[in-house]
Amino acid sequence: MKILLDMNLSPRWMETLQAEGWETLHWSQVGDPRATDEAIVKWAHQHGFVIFTHDLDFGSLLALMRANGPSVIQVRTQDILPEALAGVLLPILKRYEKELEEGALLTVDLYKSRLRLLPLR
Repeated sequence: MKILLDMNLSPRWMETLQAEGWETLHWSQVGDPRATDEAIVKWAHQHGFVIFTHDLDFGSLLALMRANGPSVIQVRTQDILPEALAGVLLPILKRYEKELEEGALLTVDLYKSRLRLLPLR
């Protein structure tokens, strides 16, 4: 799985996710930090990346576009640093890796996760 970190997440996530074997890039490495969410979605879809974000707008975009991809992982917690969230997030990503590679919206907080397959209806 290839993961693209949105600008609202720390680049420190790269090391955490790469340690699990996932190719990981931060948006600042490949695109304009001021790019629109639409531009990020387009790039991720064209390059086969799953977007990892703290921004709820990506889920809305997928629904409006009725898109089959890219997949989006959105976290809904206050502390979004790897030190606080990795213990919860990594097992969930491993559990749903196949679905994320095929097209899904995964919402994760400290207590639960919700997976919706794309396109959203």
